Amino acid sequence: VQLQASGGGLVQAGGSLRVSCKASGINFGINTFGWYRQAPGKQRESVAVISSGGNTNYSDSVKGRFTVSRDNVRRTVYLQMTNLKAEDTAVYFCGVDHRGRSYWGKGTQVTVSS
Repeated sequence: VQLQASGGGLVQAGGSLRVSCKASGINFGINTFGWYRQAPGKQRESVAVISSGGNTNYSDSVKGRFTVSRDNVRRTVYLQMTNLKAEDTAVYFCGVDHRGRSYWGKGTQVTVSS
């Protein structure tokens, strides 16, 4: 299983950014994927989850600002981030549980300048 996140960058507060996660080595369509983030000195936290059926769930800190989606043909999960805040600065990872194991991709850095 390989997960490759991309699309991070530097953005001003109030701006928008979309990060992507392309998966391989897995039956993409039947799996639930999650977006997570880890800021310096903090623990990794769950940001958003999307099920195989497209049901979504968000942490309170991003609800109403972030949108998770998936494209089963492109085998890619997206996280659209709007109204970004300085506290959203972190490395963003995607993850999936597959056959009893958790897999994480290399993250992508999102930096929000205030």
